[in-house]
Amino acid sequence: MNKKEIQKRRMMSYFIEATNQIIEEEGMAAVTVRKVADIAGYNSATLYNYFTDLEHLAFYASIKYLKDYVLDLPNYIKGATNPLERFLEIWRCFCYYSFSNPRIYQSIFFNKHTDSLEEALQEYYSIFPEELGEQTEDILPMFLKRNIYDRNIAALNSCVKIGIIKEEDVKDISEMTLLIYQGMFNRVLNSQIEYSIEEAIEKTVKYIHRTIMGYSD
Repeated sequence: MNKKEIQKRRMMSYFIEATNQIIEEEGMAAVTVRKVADIAGYNSATLYNYFTDLEHLAFYASIKYLKDYVLDLPNYIKGATNPLERFLEIWRCFCYYSFSNPRIYQSIFFNKHTDSLEEALQEYYSIFPEELGEQTEDILPMFLKRNIYDRNIAALNSCVKIGIIKEEDVKDISEMTLLIYQGMFNRVLNSQIEYSIEEAIEKTVKYIHRTIMGYSD
């Protein structure tokens, strides 16, 4: 890595950490360019050398909040006895953390910068590698996919390999899975559920399971 790249990553880390400080102390809505620049110790113009706008910076800063999900996922899947159970536990874990912090997950997976997620994740984890933890070779690529659709496809492929579902059905299953998830996620985000987060998780995983079983031989 050359000196210019090292400097870029260092500067990005200053602004990301300043944004996280504001989020922790005052919430996402309190984040402004001026506040971030003041805490980081640089002017606003410098911030725009590394981020296109405030939403882009918030997008990067939000990735920090994937850490608990990333580090906890191995605990969810360690007891899975087959790829289907593993796939469902991956979703159970993701639902738990996204439903528990929907504003942050919306910023990461459902905003105008989401199409650059793969690049952002790779750059972010090069700055903060400790937040990725120790992931297995089959799970790691899923974390680095460019969007939630590609991440889901990556997780489904292991079910294809042992014949639970057919390869030609993967895209349909993935789309239906995401429709189920996003429907529940939006209800949680907008406080439109009358039951607990735990119940929302169980309902989502149950509906995803039934969808897959509908395609199983």
